[in-house]
Amino acid sequence: MRGMAAVPSYVVMQPTTLCNLDCAYCYLPFRATDRRMPVAVAEAVAASVNPWAASARFSVVWHGGEPLAAGREQLAALMVPFGPEVEHHVQTNATLIDDAWCEFFVAHRMRVSVSVDGPRERNGDRVTRSGRPAYDRIVRGVAALRRHDLPFSALAVVNDPAPGRATELYDYCLDLGCEVLGVNIEETEGVNTRTNAHDPAVVTGFWAELVAAWRRQPRIHLREVEWSLRYAAAVLDGNADDLLPRHLDPIPTVAYDGSVVVLSPELAGFTDPRYGDFSSGNVLTTPLHAILADAAERTTWVGEFLTGVEACRSSCPYFGFCGGGHAANRYFELGRFDGTETEHCRNSKIRLLEGVLEHARNHQSPGA
Repeated sequence: MRGMAAVPSYVVMQPTTLCNLDCAYCYLPFRATDRRMPVAVAEAVAASVNPWAASARFSVVWHGGEPLAAGREQLAALMVPFGPEVEHHVQTNATLIDDAWCEFFVAHRMRVSVSVDGPRERNGDRVTRSGRPAYDRIVRGVAALRRHDLPFSALAVVNDPAPGRATELYDYCLDLGCEVLGVNIEETEGVNTRTNAHDPAVVTGFWAELVAAWRRQPRIHLREVEWSLRYAAAVLDGNADDLLPRHLDPIPTVAYDGSVVVLSPELAGFTDPRYGDFSSGNVLTTPLHAILADAAERTTWVGEFLTGVEACRSSCPYFGFCGGGHAANRYFELGRFDGTETEHCRNSKIRLLEGVLEHARNHQSPGA
C-alpha cells in the first residue's frame, strides 16, 4: 500500500454542522451552529460519484453534526442528485428517529448506524444542549427502528476499558438488536482534549474480553474483531500482503460549504497556521475527481502524512494490520502528520490485535 487512490470507496457528506446533543467527547467544532449544505454541493459531488457507482459498489455516508437535524425535506433534496446505484448510509445519535424517519429510511433504502455507548450508566457523556441525559431519547429512536423491522448498526465509544466493560457492552448490544457493532476507544481529537492514555494491559484485556463475549454468542458482526481475525488468518496463510488495498482510500469528507478534506473527516472545520483549513479544494469550483487526482501533490499536510505512513512501514511491526494509522490522530496527538505511533494506535490497533491473540492463546485446544 503506497500513496493515495484517486477513486474512493465512499464519500462522507455533512448536510448540517448542527447537532442537538453536546457529547463531552465530541470532536466537532461547530455543532452548536446550523450551517446547512446547499443542493448545489450535492449536485457537484454526484457528478463524480455517479460514474464511480456505475462501475463499483459505492456509498455516501451522511454524517454531521447530527444529519437528521437537517430535516427530511432537506436531506431528501440532497439525495436526489445521486443515482440509484449509490448506497446511502447515515450515522445518527438516534434521538430524532420516529415513525416518519423510519418511513424515510425505507423509501430511500438508507442504512442506519446508531451511536450509543452501552447501558444507561455508560452514556453519561451523551447529553442534550441543556445538559440533560439523552439516553431515553436514544432508546426511543432505536425502538422505532425495531418497530419498522429496520436493521441497524451500533457505534460505541468506550472511555474506560475497565474489566467487565466489554462483556457488558456486548450483552447490551445483543439485547439492543443491532446487526453490527463498531467500538471506538475514546480519541483525543478535535475539540475533545481529554486524555486517551490507558494502561496497556487493561486495554489488551478489554479487547480479549470482547472476543470472549462474542465467541459465546456470535450473533453480531464485530467490526474490529472480525478485521483482526481476517488479518491473523491472512498471516497464517502467507498472504497478509494482499489484505490491505494497494493505495490509501482518500475518504473525502465534503463539508456543508463544499470544501473537501481527505483521509480524516475529523479535520474538517479546523485551521492551522502551517496547514490552513486542511482542505484540498471545493466541489463548487473544482470537480471532486479532479480534487482527489492531485490532492497529495497540492495539499502540504497530505504529503507530510504519506511520509509518516512510510515511517510506520519501516519501523512498526503492526503496519500490515493498520496500514499507517489515521491522519487526525497524528495531528491532534502529536501536532504534526509525519510522526508515527499515537495513543490511538496503541489503544485501537496494537492492543486490539494483542487482545485477539491473547484470547486465542488462552483458549488453545489441549496439546495445541
